[in-house]
Amino acid sequence: MSSDLEQIRTIKSQTLAIIAELTATPKPTYYVDGQTVSWNDYLESLQATVDWCERKLAGQEPFEIHSQGTT
Repeated sequence: MSSDLEQIRTIKSQTLAIIAELTATPKPTYYVDGQTVSWNDYLESLQATVDWCERKLAGQEPFEIHSQGTT
């Protein structure tokens, strides 16, 4: 079974593919039987998913802190 990190990378990759597809052929917002279908809201939701994945991945990767002390 894949690790959490691999699953998050997969989610990010799949979401980016959907975003690429949506932006290649943008669709307008429309209304059906009193319901609104907003592609802009959907796109924002997908971007929020990518941002969440990036935050999770950044928290798992090693990092360095460069500091300098003075007296």
